[in-house]
Amino acid sequence: MSDFSVECAAGSLRTADSTATHFAHRWTDGGVDVTAAFTGAHLLHASIAACVLNDLYREAEKLRITLDGVRVRARGGFTDDWASSGIEYDVEVDSPADPTSLAQLIALVDDVAEIPRAVRAGGDVRRASEAR
Repeated sequence: MSDFSVECAAGSLRTADSTATHFAHRWTDGGVDVTAAFTGAHLLHASIAACVLNDLYREAEKLRITLDGVRVRARGGFTDDWASSGIEYDVEVDSPADPTSLAQLIALVDDVAEIPRAVRAGGDVRRASEAR
């Protein structure tokens, strides 16, 4: 199956993509642009990208690292019977901070980001009630 790519971008790394959906954002004045098709697979991957982006800003604030922009691209595929073949994400950061500090920030976020951790752990998904 295809790779169901998505992108979340904030600050100086936002693009002028007319297909992006814009959201207000706690950590940036300009908000976040999300480029993704409206399918469940894309939205699953968008949740990973959005969480990583948010947590980069949150953890950078704690560490007093300035982030001028962040872009996270997530993608993954599915088998013929719709089992995930895995999700990958890439991070791009625009910052005056030194590369070592940024690498440490990205590694920290990979450990603490809640949605990637939840997906990695797995879990039951079930319908809560009968259709009405």
